[in-house]
Amino acid sequence: MDRGFYIIMAAQFFSALADNALLITAIAMLREIHAPAEYEPLLKLFFTFSYVALAAFVGAFADSMPKGRVMLISNTIKVIGCLMMIAGANPLYAYAVVGLGAAAYSPAKYGILTEYLPHSKLVVANSWIEGLTVGAIIIGTMAGGWLISPFVQEAFHTVDRFLFGELAGNLLDYSMGAIAGLYLVAALFNLWVPDTGVDHRVLHRNPVFLMRDFAHCVKLLWLDKLGQITLAVTTLFWGAGATLQYIMLRWAEKNLGVPLHEATYLQGIFAAGVAIGAVLAGKLVPINKSVRVIPVGIAMGFAALLMIPVHSLVPASVLMIAVGAMAGYFVVPMNALLQHRGHILMGAGHSIAVQNFNENLGILVMLALYTLMVSADLPVWLVIVMFGVFIIVSMYMVRRWHLFNMREHKGELERLLAIAASAHQPLHTGHTQTTGQALKDHLPKPRTMVKNTVQFIRGPGRRGKRH
Repeated sequence: MDRGFYIIMAAQFFSALADNALLITAIAMLREIHAPAEYEPLLKLFFTFSYVALAAFVGAFADSMPKGRVMLISNTIKVIGCLMMIAGANPLYAYAVVGLGAAAYSPAKYGILTEYLPHSKLVVANSWIEGLTVGAIIIGTMAGGWLISPFVQEAFHTVDRFLFGELAGNLLDYSMGAIAGLYLVAALFNLWVPDTGVDHRVLHRNPVFLMRDFAHCVKLLWLDKLGQITLAVTTLFWGAGATLQYIMLRWAEKNLGVPLHEATYLQGIFAAGVAIGAVLAGKLVPINKSVRVIPVGIAMGFAALLMIPVHSLVPASVLMIAVGAMAGYFVVPMNALLQHRGHILMGAGHSIAVQNFNENLGILVMLALYTLMVSADLPVWLVIVMFGVFIIVSMYMVRRWHLFNMREHKGELERLLAIAASAHQPLHTGHTQTTGQALKDHLPKPRTMVKNTVQFIRGPGRRGKRH
């Protein structure tokens, strides 16, 4: 990998780091102004809305100019959202502006690697992305908790008193300013993102055409007998994951007696478990066997119910690692199979857009239901029971759906799984060379080609006479 690749990765890491730290600080800001408890899940709902509303258009926007410029514009929008919070705007509206920047950023961060790197390096590059994403979730979530901790807030108070005397303002503004600084660091890296030399003329600007094309892609993936199962699973998973993020914070405060800035560490532990499960899935589950991990999703629902009797930190940490490992082991193979089917049916770009749309729609629906539970002031144990039962029942129904497809469309599904297996066979050592090297090694030399062509034109009779 060259320097340009590491610049791209650094830009993505700092942007994701700030994204994860921002949520915790925004929750603390809501509590600072004594907002109703149901406003906290509404934060994520406002953030996710842009992903769903603009799903048909962000791809065209990302393709209209160099990806580095798109990432720069997106990070600038995120900085504006942070500044709105510092200026005293409603955190929900300010966080929605950050979500607008994130929605525009998403297709650019995935698309630039395909433009910049040869296909022989895409697997390694995606491994970097997954590793950096998990790292950003863990470090960013913990950084968010650290920025609102009493120790750091006292340090900010000292700085505030030195700068403004007795006119002390909201100390969380300093935390938000630090997060805006992380977005600025990402934006600075965006300035040095290399130009891939790809022509960025948009084929279609008509919004009606873009919406029809997007709707066709959504329909195409949901009608695919294999794609529909993987899309249903990942949609349910990401909706459940976003809800679990809030349930975990509330559970830590109610059952474990842990304040918000320390409850974020449990989210970091959960993310570490996801990384462990993802690594195990990568080693143990081939892509054509991905659908066999659906029972792990059912088991994850039962494991979530074990949160109810836990009231101490050590068993809670062990439980979060176990649930996270189940989640990683469960979702990574399904996500890989979904990306494979999407690439076959409509291409990588459209597939990512459809996947983002459905997964974020799942987040919107489940967070809306969780908001209703919080507004009804349901006890945390009842929320956990409803959450666990929902996971168990929904994953069981998806499994029954897949078994039905296997009975009714067995031949088609076996063919699709065979295609997935053959497309992802590991290359032999002798086949790790690039396409250019392979052509150079196996094609005849130009002189030989000219000589053979002349002999062919002369015909067999002349060659024989000459000999």
